[in-house]
Amino acid sequence: MTAIRGYVPPTSETAALGIHSLDQFVLAVPDLKDAERFYSSFGLDVAQNGRSLGLKTFGHDHCWGAVTEGPDKRLHHLSFGCYAQDLHKLRSRVEENGIMLIDPPAGFESNGFWFRNPDGILIEVKVAAKVSPDRKIAGPWVSSPEGVAGAPLRSKAWVVHPRRLSHVLCFTPDIDRAIEFHARILGLRLSDRSDFVAFMHAIHGSDHHVLAFAKSDAPGFHHCSWDVGSVQDVGLGAAHMAVNGYAAGWGFGRHVLGSNYFHYVRDPWGSYCEYSAGMDYVPCGADWQATDSPPEDSMFLWGPMPPQDFVSNFEV
Repeated sequence: MTAIRGYVPPTSETAALGIHSLDQFVLAVPDLKDAERFYSSFGLDVAQNGRSLGLKTFGHDHCWGAVTEGPDKRLHHLSFGCYAQDLHKLRSRVEENGIMLIDPPAGFESNGFWFRNPDGILIEVKVAAKVSPDRKIAGPWVSSPEGVAGAPLRSKAWVVHPRRLSHVLCFTPDIDRAIEFHARILGLRLSDRSDFVAFMHAIHGSDHHVLAFAKSDAPGFHHCSWDVGSVQDVGLGAAHMAVNGYAAGWGFGRHVLGSNYFHYVRDPWGSYCEYSAGMDYVPCGADWQATDSPPEDSMFLWGPMPPQDFVSNFEV
């Protein structure tokens, strides 16, 4: 077992059982050089690790993501963290539901267990430190005081460095099945949904969503979202990416479901990286009342219209 640093007590609900964090996502892409340039420009601490790239945030030793080389871009697997006392119970739950446990891929051995969800996406559950936030951390939303310029010169603007991974959104052919499976097996709970998208949070305190789903004809990876410190950082990040050749995307805007300010940057493979600030937070033990919202509330409160192919699954 791995030691748990920064231990946070589990939810007080005695019957509750579930993962506490989205620990890591792993992508396979055709060219690691393209990945290194994109994620470095995005503001992540990218490090070569054998035949893969590790995606960290500056000042944090946790590896939030990894990119391996493969013939096509695809989601290699999702890794979820749980408390040590819950690992055996979660494994038993998987087996009792008739789900086959499988060996880990070469190079990804861990203290946990592996299986596939109904869409065929490889899932790992392991003992790990809780990396979902334990409370909502507000950003510096106030303007400058009177007599003081609020914005730096463009040439003096800082490079935005995300603070942590917030969530991942995957395509699924069956949203209802995806909600039911990940609630029953991983203990995730529905935060909100609409006709073609759904958002789920972790029971031990997490962002409004650590995992989300969008309707498609086939499984796939739509985006990874990264928390930044302020609305200013969302805008600066988008501007920096545009200067570096990554102007395609969607934003600046604000979501209804989750309430976060956003800008999505299209990556070299047709999926997205999101700068996100100010997302809703679901505390441990909170009774969040999920909504089934109309389509006009599923995308944004304000902002530009999304690209026509924004929810297209290029992995089909």
